[in-house]
Amino acid sequence: MSLKAFHLVFITASSALAFGCGVWGLKNYWSANGTSLDVLFGLGSLLAGAGLILYERYFLKKLKNVSYL
Repeated sequence: MSLKAFHLVFITASSALAFGCGVWGLKNYWSANGTSLDVLFGLGSLLAGAGLILYERYFLKKLKNVSYL
């Protein structure tokens, strides 16, 4: 597996984890004993996930001529 392929897999998994943590944080906020830190954690994680997707698009454009092998 090339460095480019590993990078794509790692960033995709990281963005999925960030979105999962964001949903988890917002779900905790809407529970009976949610705090304002839960909503900050949830929104921050969602923003991090979106930022990772934008970074992955930039990375693919930059290395479009490099093979995956």
